Amino acid sequence: MYTPNKIRNIAIIAHIDHGKTTLLDSLLKQSNIFRDNELVSERMMDSYDQEKERGITIFAKHTSLFFEDYKINIIDTPGHSDFSGEVERVLGLVNCVLLLVDANEGPMPQTRFVLSQALKIGLRPVVVLNKIDRPNADPERALNLTFDLFVELGATDEQLDFPICYASGLSGFATRKLEDPRVDMRPMFELVIEVVPPPPGNIDLPFLMQATTLSYDNFLGREACGRILEGKIRKGAQITRVDSHGAATQHKVVRIEGYLGLKRVEMDEAGVGDIVNIAGIPEIMIGDTLCAPDHIVQLPPITLAQPTLSIDIMVNNSPFVGKDGKHVTMNKIRDRLYQEKRANITLKIEEIPGREDAMRVAGRGELHLSVLIEAMRRENFEFTLSKPQVILKEEAGQTLEPFEIAHIEVPHAYSGLVIEELSRRKGEMRALSTNEHNITTLEFFIPTRGLMGYRNEFMTVTRGLGILTSVFDSFEPHKGPIPGRIRGVMISACLGKSTPYALFNLQERGTLFCNPGDEVYEGMVVGENSRDNDIVVNVAKEKHLTNVRASGSDENVILTPPRRFTLEQAIDFIADDELIEVTPNFIRLRKRYLTENERKRKG
Repeated sequence: MYTPNKIRNIAIIAHIDHGKTTLLDSLLKQSNIFRDNELVSERMMDSYDQEKERGITIFAKHTSLFFEDYKINIIDTPGHSDFSGEVERVLGLVNCVLLLVDANEGPMPQTRFVLSQALKIGLRPVVVLNKIDRPNADPERALNLTFDLFVELGATDEQLDFPICYASGLSGFATRKLEDPRVDMRPMFELVIEVVPPPPGNIDLPFLMQATTLSYDNFLGREACGRILEGKIRKGAQITRVDSHGAATQHKVVRIEGYLGLKRVEMDEAGVGDIVNIAGIPEIMIGDTLCAPDHIVQLPPITLAQPTLSIDIMVNNSPFVGKDGKHVTMNKIRDRLYQEKRANITLKIEEIPGREDAMRVAGRGELHLSVLIEAMRRENFEFTLSKPQVILKEEAGQTLEPFEIAHIEVPHAYSGLVIEELSRRKGEMRALSTNEHNITTLEFFIPTRGLMGYRNEFMTVTRGLGILTSVFDSFEPHKGPIPGRIRGVMISACLGKSTPYALFNLQERGTLFCNPGDEVYEGMVVGENSRDNDIVVNVAKEKHLTNVRASGSDENVILTPPRRFTLEQAIDFIADDELIEVTPNFIRLRKRYLTENERKRKG
């Protein structure tokens, strides 16, 4: 067990793709926790399958490494704004943050959000300018922009006097000054030991800890993860759990686990400053207090920013129900969602009054919601999704809606199209600049509704060369109706299999979503119309046979490859009167019938 003065607890925070996980790879490799012949993967902290596939961090994860006689606990946090709840939740575990800033791009929208959270709770960040070995890197400019951001966010004089480190996570070196030799990560280890304060607390006081994360073990059940705030704990000891309502229950510690590199290791005893998992409390929830039975305390609950977007998850009632998935009933879907609710407080999951066939899930954005939906479909669930809706608030008789700051980088030739469309969607341009490489940077203040359904169009008009990121800013007065998708869809008129003959004749009318031989049903969306109206089509139409055969009359048809949607693209694409049918192997779009009230609201 390490004494508190030999422990350092830090979190790595940054905008998406600024190199947190890669930098952590270098720190782990150079801390000598792996055998010489041990095979380690890239981005080793991204252990969840969706993280590996998407190339982003979704869940905050803990690790420990050792430098000389010090133990350094590190938390890798997500960089995408949709998962900012993970960042808010774990900042209370640490005493300092490493703020990673790309030496080329400088601070980005998510940098602003995570930095504001760290400054708000009084942490003094260490600024790490990463990727300094890139050809276009300009660390001095990035540093000046970062300092300006600190000032803008109201940092104290002590926070403004932040330590600086220059690094390249990919090349595996760090330096205190730009001109220093670029050898290894030792300067960063030394900086952490020097400037990060040891965790507060007294090992002689009664045990106290708050559960900030939950995990599940098939043998041990639910485990609570948190930093020990006071005292120490031994395996087999009696502890008291105090829930959010103040009710106290007694439990026995079954197992204590700490971290060593990528592995969990069992511990007999842990003390102040250690970040550990404790098993033996079956009903533990995030935010619950664990304390000594003779010294019962209730710590303040963990509060997160409210979700901004909600989606309805419903029973699948299409003609193909049960053909692909195993779990199709509402009872199964409801149980799975309540299981998620117990472990994930960043999502708000609730029943819909008056509806037995649907539940509502609210989160920070489309990607945040799609991670849960993708996990469910991989577990053989089958269900239907509605179009996401923004969550409105009423204050002083005024309706408020969520607004975001959108940061956009596009080649200058496409900037006019982007500005025109975002202005049409009630966005206000706040900044515009074009650099020497003819890349235009735009900043828009725009309702969340204005960005919904735009990302697909953005990638099309910029030929895939644009970058669009956004972060929630505030709730502002409702902007009124916002124009949505400008094109209609093609709707299948019958049940059957699509034919090459029918698709060949339809492809000039727009963009198709299905291949020859795909099964379709009445009401299924099979393509996007090139005009603004919906059309009903027969994609199962066969060519009429005659008894005359002439040379060249039966030529091979040439079909354009269909457009296939990922889950996020489908959520982004659909209109109010459309649904997404999600099964383990298929994502289908279909029309739904509007109620009388919905038709009146739509106008």
